Amino acid sequence: MRLTAERLVLRPFTAADAPVLAAYRSDPDVARYQGWDTPFPLAQAEAFVREIGGVDPTAPGWFQWAIDVGGVLVGDVGVNLHENRRQADIGYTVATGHQGRGYATEAVRRVLAHLFDERGLHRVSAECDARNQRSARLLVRVGFHQEGHRVQNTWSKGEWTDDLLFGLLAAEWRTREA
Repeated sequence: MRLTAERLVLRPFTAADAPVLAAYRSDPDVARYQGWDTPFPLAQAEAFVREIGGVDPTAPGWFQWAIDVGGVLVGDVGVNLHENRRQADIGYTVATGHQGRGYATEAVRRVLAHLFDERGLHRVSAECDARNQRSARLLVRVGFHQEGHRVQNTWSKGEWTDDLLFGLLAAEWRTREA
């Protein structure tokens, strides 16, 4: 399944993506607020690409899109479809060298359009480390509302961190996009 936006394509990962995936996920600045540790070995990236390559994006569970700009892998967007197939969680990562260009915003908007307009989901949720203000601002920019702040909720990389919780309903999305 491929999704096309103005400047990018969201596509399934291929085996050829593994070295780039390993490189940007090994960047401490990229991994700082994420759930994986650095370095992110090539073998782990290869296994990840193999594993998600066989996942049906319409089935419950995680599906990961590669963010492709002009044939270059710049990041990824993950969607965790709930068992009820009416709700999902979303997450995203963009390589440091490609941040600040609006690619994450464009990719997340395109995935939200797909989930709400094409697949009929009712709600999409997201969460981020409270220190990751760039991610929180992106979520608000695309229409999410902050619904919660869990204090010292997640043990990550040797410390307790706060989580910000966000939600977006299909009706809010449609009103905003109209």
